[in-house]
Amino acid sequence: RITEQQERITEQQERSTEQQRLIVQLEERISALQLQLRRQDELLDERLKHIEAIWRSSSWRVTRPLRGVRKAIAYLPLLNQAVRNPVRAWRFLKRAAWKTPEWPGLQQQLDGKIRTAGDYSTWISRFEPASECYPRLRQIADSWHQPPIISVVMPTYNSDPELLEAAINSVLGQVYPHWQLCVADDASDSPAVRALLERHAATDSRIQVVFRLVNGHISAASNSALALASGDFVALLDHDDLLHPLALWFVAQCCIEHPEVGLIYTDEDKLSSDGQRCGPYFKCDFNYELLLAQNMLSHLGCYRRSLLEEIGGFREGFEGSQDYDLALRAMERLRPAQIVHIPRVLYHWRIVAGSTASSMDEKPYALTAAQRALTEHLQRRGMAAAVMPAPEIPLHTRVRFPVPEPAPLVSILIPTRDRANLLRLCIDSIRGLTTYKPYEIIVIDHGSEDADTLQWLDRFRQSGIRVLQDGGEFNFARFNNRAAAQARGKVLCLMNNGIEIITPDWLEEMVSFAVQDGVGAVGTRLWSPDQRLQDGGFILGLGGVAGHSFLNCERGNIGYFGRAALHQSLSAVTAACMVVRKSVFEEMGGFDERLAVAFNDVDFCLRLRQAGYRNVWTPYAEMRHDELASHGQETTPENQACLASEVAFMQGRWADELAADPAYSPNLSLGTHAFSLAWPPRIADLS
Repeated sequence: RITEQQERITEQQERSTEQQRLIVQLEERISALQLQLRRQDELLDERLKHIEAIWRSSSWRVTRPLRGVRKAIAYLPLLNQAVRNPVRAWRFLKRAAWKTPEWPGLQQQLDGKIRTAGDYSTWISRFEPASECYPRLRQIADSWHQPPIISVVMPTYNSDPELLEAAINSVLGQVYPHWQLCVADDASDSPAVRALLERHAATDSRIQVVFRLVNGHISAASNSALALASGDFVALLDHDDLLHPLALWFVAQCCIEHPEVGLIYTDEDKLSSDGQRCGPYFKCDFNYELLLAQNMLSHLGCYRRSLLEEIGGFREGFEGSQDYDLALRAMERLRPAQIVHIPRVLYHWRIVAGSTASSMDEKPYALTAAQRALTEHLQRRGMAAAVMPAPEIPLHTRVRFPVPEPAPLVSILIPTRDRANLLRLCIDSIRGLTTYKPYEIIVIDHGSEDADTLQWLDRFRQSGIRVLQDGGEFNFARFNNRAAAQARGKVLCLMNNGIEIITPDWLEEMVSFAVQDGVGAVGTRLWSPDQRLQDGGFILGLGGVAGHSFLNCERGNIGYFGRAALHQSLSAVTAACMVVRKSVFEEMGGFDERLAVAFNDVDFCLRLRQAGYRNVWTPYAEMRHDELASHGQETTPENQACLASEVAFMQGRWADELAADPAYSPNLSLGTHAFSLAWPPRIADLS
């Protein structure tokens, strides 16, 4: 025995020596690969710098027309095809650009390098229209029949003469010539300000100035400037901010292309103390629920002048948020189609002391005024909702709608198969935490075989939970459709079995949105077991069909301009936990059962939107979701093949929608880093 033990020890020592040798080899290999990676990074950095130098060179701009000719020749067949079948042409471009074997890895490397090496300044120089195209755009404006006159309204009070001069010069430097600048000085005691305004009024007849005798604050001064306006549209400009040279050109183009437009807004960025552009806010299209949380319509905001006259202009008493109050009252008189977003940065908000661009703490009264404006807006619409600071972003707002009395019965539908521990945790959290009453739970069992699960299903039946049996192949859409048909509730809650409730009033929050006129599906904020954000709603086009917004963000990260922590409309929300009125679900015909594994929720939400409904996402109903456990059935080869066919189905049915999500900016990426700059943006190149 001793000999045998010695032999075993010797063998173990030999194995240990061999393992150590392999470890050394692996470490050497890793070091070599790291060195190779560093060299590739250095080479990529050098080439990016070279590319940036070419982009910024005068020769690159001079040869732009020649490159345009070359591109036109190369894409003539595609252009001909696009005329006959635009959707097919779009798909061809997508395959050509994204389906090459080398592209995914290369795209990620280049995206990361460009973001760190070039950032926003490089993006501006690369993708904003170059000044060389301004004469051509001026000629286009000259060719317009009855081009609109745009009155730029600007109140001033003891402005910094240098900044005021720059603001006026940004209007004088507009490519579009049919404008009027209306300035109201609110009884400034600075001689330099008066002299500056008088000089400009004397040198350009388009500039009109009124000097108020008594200081009345910004609302009164804005109304005095508005009284000077004679244009078709009114654009709002602060006395220390700047307009992009093409701001009014794009506004005028929008007026011509959308004859019924009543309100136009654009993207914006900030100007640092040294004059550098930074902090761009690339906005989505009009989003009512987001507007209830933040003033997304400001900067640059433009209004049909007759509309402003109809609502009485600015209201005194809302100083600091007078533009928010104006936007809310104007929006009440318009259809959503009459509110148009121009996805271009056309307004530069200067960061100066005392400006809300630097901090909302500079004007705390603005927050009070914003909440009051929002409260009165909701009252005018007949909504007895409560307005309060957003919990994670007190500078923004949260609206809490009431639940109807009596509260409607909610049917919670939970498909499952085996995994008794998962289902128990889900149901126990619903029963133990949910404060909403009344609700019923319906479990849809897809052929469970585990003895423990079958035993628990019997216990659930005895405790009042309905258990429906659904055999056959896995089909998430069918499970929910059949359960919905047997549900007694006026409201449905579709839920995965991997859900665990966090906020007790989750159902009050979701139902309060779901019962609002015009609202379709309501989604919620889901956290993964490691406390990272799993779902902030869907972004169309992300990953090819749709991807989760702010995926893997840590708690406390409010996302892009607060959008991970504010209620908003989205094109689609996940059925991992979705609330919808049963009548609306039936109106849509439920889920499309051809989408058995994935995207049935996205397809459902897109059909809701197509029918005129808004889908809402709220961060104030929170849950944990063990997604891998819930979707364990999807890992089989058969379901993977099904998933591939469903991707093709979605891209075929919703090609145009997936290419242009109205809840997401075309200036932001559809790659692996959502809400980062798109290289290039998905907007027309005017050059």
